[in-house]
Amino acid sequence: MFTGIITDIGSIVSIEGGRFEIACHYEAASIDLGASIACDGCCLTVTNVMPVDDRICNFTVDVSTETLNVTTLSQWQTGQNINLERALKMGDEFGGHIVSGHVDGIATITGQNNEGNSIRFTLDCPDELKIYIAQKGSVTLGGVSLTVNEVQDNSFNVNIIPHTFSHTCWQYAHVGTPLNIEVDLLARYALRASQVAQTGG
Repeated sequence: MFTGIITDIGSIVSIEGGRFEIACHYEAASIDLGASIACDGCCLTVTNVMPVDDRICNFTVDVSTETLNVTTLSQWQTGQNINLERALKMGDEFGGHIVSGHVDGIATITGQNNEGNSIRFTLDCPDELKIYIAQKGSVTLGGVSLTVNEVQDNSFNVNIIPHTFSHTCWQYAHVGTPLNIEVDLLARYALRASQVAQTGG
């Protein structure tokens, strides 16, 4: 389980089929084999940890064909920066919203405009996900917990404040950038409950 609060920006060291090696700034000793790390919003399992120096370590993850098919991971390239978040621990501050790391699809940035000290990004999401996107609701984009500002059909927008911009991969985003999207779990369950209530099961 995650919160959508990014704790590091990693980079892709190597790609061999479905195996990715990722550089990060976490202490090697703090990463257990089998640990979960959200990589651009996709929950992945650590299969190896390799200390590099006092500040950097590399870890590997193995990615299934299904994950490659439904996320942006198939488009990753060596040297690319990605958002990282360690799994939530008991007692950690819950600063974002409930994020599972199970990506629902890919959203694409279609607009970018400066608004005061923030940047408004407009995105299109897959038609099957638009029912879960609500004004003032939560959404996870590239692993980042964000609040939806406005919604129009399958298009919606979010505002990125300076801190989020400078501490995540939003600083590299532009029109055309694809992002992993995970809809709010509460929205998913609320809709399902409504459907069950209407149909009687």
